[in-house]
Amino acid sequence: MFKYYGKYAPYLFLLPAVAILIVFFFIPFFQTIFLSFQDYTDSIYSTTFAGIKNYTAILHNPVFYKVLWNTFLYLIVAVPILAIFPLFLAILINQKIRGITLYKILIYLPVIVSIVVAAIAFKWLYAQDGILNYFMQILHLPSVGWLTDPKYAIYSVIIVTIWKGIGYYMMIYLAALMSVPKELYEACDIDGAGFFRKHLTVTIPHIMPTIALVTTISSISAMKIFAEIYVMTKGGPLNSTKTIVYYIYEKAFENLDLGVASAMAVLLLIIVMAFSLVNILCFERRKYDI
Repeated sequence: MFKYYGKYAPYLFLLPAVAILIVFFFIPFFQTIFLSFQDYTDSIYSTTFAGIKNYTAILHNPVFYKVLWNTFLYLIVAVPILAIFPLFLAILINQKIRGITLYKILIYLPVIVSIVVAAIAFKWLYAQDGILNYFMQILHLPSVGWLTDPKYAIYSVIIVTIWKGIGYYMMIYLAALMSVPKELYEACDIDGAGFFRKHLTVTIPHIMPTIALVTTISSISAMKIFAEIYVMTKGGPLNSTKTIVYYIYEKAFENLDLGVASAMAVLLLIIVMAFSLVNILCFERRKYDI
């Protein structure tokens, strides 16, 4: 039947995807921008135009800068590990070794575990009388408040994110490694290049776009982290694990301040877009001729 539509047939195939994008992305996107200029102080049912009041309130709120720092700390600690360590694992697993399928399954297993289940399991692990502190006592070391001490709480949550993401990014790297021509490795072997020299000169330059992709995805994921914090710490103690996405949730659904929450969501969008632009400039400059 599509022959009667001629050149319009491809657009008809795209129509369902476009409709889903409009309903679930573009409409909420523009609605969030609209809500960010509304005042919900008196009532969530009758609002008034607030101008940039919500944005100025955010910029004068010390808690916002605290959660922003926590978000960037999450980014600084988690992203380098998620970008480098899975690459190292992918290179090792890409070798001809026995039981390779079993290793892939074991490393990828955390990815298919529900994040809520993983967060609850780690919460028990980090408990004051949990297994970690049990081993600390065996070693005659003082117990650590993994989730109750502001010095350790954020890093304890970051470990969960890293544990969940390593297998996922490793698979992305494995797919990229399959595209590296074997002739290049053979040439390195003939030239007498060692293991590390071979991968520094051949593997990394060849899969640099994939490294950029993993860095971008992990950066965005780190900036919008929510489930681990909600299950494990609720943003505490003393806001030490509260990130910007959790703060948006708290403002919107606990304090019912939809205007401020929407304004923070817009600011988060700007930050994410800025990081994406930096990624393009740093990793894919030649591709886009910027």
